[in-house]
Amino acid sequence: MKTKTRCSICPKGCLLALGETGDCRVRQNIDGEIVCTTYGFPCSLNIDPVEKKPLFHFLPGTPILSIATVGCNLHCAQCQNAQVSQTGLFASAIGEISPEDLAQMAGKRNCPAIAYTYTEPLVSYEYTYDCCKAAAEAGIKNVLVTAAYISPEPLRKICRYVDAANVDLKSFSDDFYRTFCDARLAPVLKALTIMKECGVMLEVTNLIIPTLNDSEEETKQLCDWVAENLGIKTPLHLSRFFPQNELKHLPPTPEATLLRAREIAIESGLQFVYIGNLQNPEAETTWCPRCSQPLIERIGYHVRKNRISNGQCPACQTPILGIWE
Repeated sequence: MKTKTRCSICPKGCLLALGETGDCRVRQNIDGEIVCTTYGFPCSLNIDPVEKKPLFHFLPGTPILSIATVGCNLHCAQCQNAQVSQTGLFASAIGEISPEDLAQMAGKRNCPAIAYTYTEPLVSYEYTYDCCKAAAEAGIKNVLVTAAYISPEPLRKICRYVDAANVDLKSFSDDFYRTFCDARLAPVLKALTIMKECGVMLEVTNLIIPTLNDSEEETKQLCDWVAENLGIKTPLHLSRFFPQNELKHLPPTPEATLLRAREIAIESGLQFVYIGNLQNPEAETTWCPRCSQPLIERIGYHVRKNRISNGQCPACQTPILGIWE
């Protein structure tokens, strides 16, 4: 029997001795095989508005069954769910739920989709994969809310069953990823391009943190990359930071910084740019990129009006990228 086995799920490639658990705290070498110790044991299960993920171009106004397991392969100083993402303790489990039970639960609760969210769903890869497969077979759509720190092969495999994703692109600086997330930027960018190639409906979130990743130069680099590599129709959510975890000494992101970042994104050609964690009707509304008519009006997670018809602007018939029904 091998005494050490390498985990192939993420770029960290942890080489684990018998009984040892990886950097994510949930993948363990048991008898020479890497086992997902969280399989079937979620730590959280809720019904959320899909806008909370945030997803603005995926079944707007619908409820989404949201599930999480403990663990993460990143260790972000700004993490808002550190109490579950940075642990592997079974004490956090709420009970056992099989992939088939989860799919049935979504159907019974009239949720057209399931979100794998709150922590990092891809470290519990086998469970997330099986849940996605069971949901797809039951006619339920799948959403990943992820930092996308995953190796190409397992990502391509799971993307067969993933309809949409919101990827947390934490910064466009490799130094930021190394210092504040214990990760690297390049694998995340690679994962984003793979998801795009696989036909996943992508939305991107960038949490703007004062003094750390809020420079206009970095925002422009990030927006230019999204426009060039994912397309100008890719929705971008610029999210306001609030003091938490290891960054409680920093102030909330100023409104002016977020508004300027949105201007930069629009100047980069991006057609759908939103601001999160800050009530701003203009920056929460989906506008037609051709005739500038308001298509979806929101207040926070609530959709006030959805004018999109057959995936198009009703005024000028411009197709709007998204999954609308």
